[in-house]
Amino acid sequence: MRLAEFLRAEPEAILAEWEAFARSCAPSGDTMDVAALRDHAALMLEAFAADLDAPQTPAEQAAKALGQGAAAPPGAPASATPDQRVGAGAGETVRDAVERASRHTAAGEHGAGRAESGFTVAQMTAEYRALRASVVRLWTAAQGRALDARDVDDLTRFHEAIDQALAESLVRFDARVEQAKETFLAILGHDLRNPLGAIQASAAFLQQPDVAPADQRALAARIAASAERSMRMVGELLDFTRSRLGGGIPVVKAETDLVALVRQAVAEVRANHPVGQPAPAIVLRAPGGDEPLPDPQAEPLLVPVDAARLWQALTNLLVNAVQHGAPGGTVTVTIGGAAPATPVDATDGGSTEVVGGVADDAEPGVTIAVHNGGAHIAPAQLDGLFNPLQSRTVRPVRADRGPTSSLGLGLYIAERIVHAHGGQLAVASEVGAGTTFTVTLPRR
Repeated sequence: MRLAEFLRAEPEAILAEWEAFARSCAPSGDTMDVAALRDHAALMLEAFAADLDAPQTPAEQAAKALGQGAAAPPGAPASATPDQRVGAGAGETVRDAVERASRHTAAGEHGAGRAESGFTVAQMTAEYRALRASVVRLWTAAQGRALDARDVDDLTRFHEAIDQALAESLVRFDARVEQAKETFLAILGHDLRNPLGAIQASAAFLQQPDVAPADQRALAARIAASAERSMRMVGELLDFTRSRLGGGIPVVKAETDLVALVRQAVAEVRANHPVGQPAPAIVLRAPGGDEPLPDPQAEPLLVPVDAARLWQALTNLLVNAVQHGAPGGTVTVTIGGAAPATPVDATDGGSTEVVGGVADDAEPGVTIAVHNGGAHIAPAQLDGLFNPLQSRTVRPVRADRGPTSSLGLGLYIAERIVHAHGGQLAVASEVGAGTTFTVTLPRR
């Protein structure tokens, strides 16, 4: 069987191995469903098969080796073959030619998608290495004989096609990351300018003569609130940088009453609502109960956690729930000692995303579920939800929805804190039922 025939006849075996490897690329891979993990792999396999079937001159082979063999014209399909493509034009660099090609190929779309899902360039490159090895191993095993000259030629052509696809993926990956970084820095500058401007204006007003004591207190309160907001953003940036550089977010665990900690986080979010607006409605419940959790709790729910870090994660989740919940709606926080949460089945408009490190054979953990009745999150938006560099549709900010974080770091840092505790963060969203983020922590 020629290699092109094999790629068309056995795509499922190849895609299964591709999916398994992509899922191992934690933390990004273990957040994705089957469709997202396989991404554009099926189209790429078809493109490889079409490439092998197409005639190729020595000059075309040499051009492809230089990255010039896959520049597709506008409107070309994602599976466009080399004979449908043209090389680098006059005055066009090899990178320009590959970048132009990548806008119309499955490999280019794959690279852009992996960037949005939070994969590193090393992980995406390793995907291609694993794909190359899987195809060669499966095909040579299926041959059941020694390879002949035609087989060697097929392998050579296949390696060329893989290299070209990798080049297309890398150039789109790099472009998407650079675009996200520019947007991220622009938002950072905008968000920091607002509280710093408030501090500057308030301080200038305080320097004026004959400022009434009541105005002095109000201005001082505004300065304190703006400074706290600025410090929180700087702290999030430091956490983000530390985590992205591979150091992770450090935690120091101690026995902590989880119920009391959740109450503290709820009180903080309630107290931090916009001036002149009613405090957000946040209700605490025991698992399976319809009534609010009694205050105080009869017995403490002791769990080994870093109280300050977990408080930070819970506050981020609560702020997100208030911000994106239904206007005038209630945010419900359910605390319990149930087994690790199982997200709802993604049918009838449901969608799920899971991140974390709780082993399948781990003992039941302690759960904290934060639910809001806001708009349903579409499955496409769940992919990479915890990646702060993913492009997102910015929702309008309402005064009655409490504090916001335009940087998009809140969910990412919450997930990293839960991950540092050896826990799991899951999100489930259904049409008409709202969205629930569930934190599961090990008991020890």
